[in-house]
Amino acid sequence: MLLALDISTSCTGWCVFNDQNALEGYGFIDLSKHKGLYDKASKVKAELLKMLIRYNIQEVAVEDNLQAFRPGLSSAKTLMTLAQFNGVVRWLCHSELDAPIYAHNVNSARKAVGLKIDRKSKKKTKEQVWDWVKHEKSEIKWPFKTLKSGPNKGEIRLCDQAYDIADAYVVGKAHFVLKNHE
Repeated sequence: MLLALDISTSCTGWCVFNDQNALEGYGFIDLSKHKGLYDKASKVKAELLKMLIRYNIQEVAVEDNLQAFRPGLSSAKTLMTLAQFNGVVRWLCHSELDAPIYAHNVNSARKAVGLKIDRKSKKKTKEQVWDWVKHEKSEIKWPFKTLKSGPNKGEIRLCDQAYDIADAYVVGKAHFVLKNHE
């Protein structure tokens, strides 16, 4: 089985695929309440060990670190923190799951599965990715929340964690395509 991860310091999305490329499980590891790299890493480790009991994970696919700045997005400090955490989680996967780790460029992964991002769209990239995955895999039960205050109180909205699950799904699906073309 393949564990696909979208690694972030606030939330890590995950999907597990069987050898026939079918989705077996999915979810997210909420790290927003955990402080510091080591506390977050401990939480990820605990969740990986739970997955190891449930799934026979043979390999891991992750989204590769960002290699360049894009205007209006992450600062150098943020990119460094994400790269550090990505490395820590990869090490945890290697040491705890004893599985090879494959890193895929996000743009190559999207291209491999036929996902085209419309740069002229009013929708953000993460929303376009989620739309694609929702269409591709309609049976996923996405996390929603009900707003508790403010002018939109009572409104039901998609949780941000859904985007992390969607990114992990794309990395996992792309892994099968990219691995077969190596």
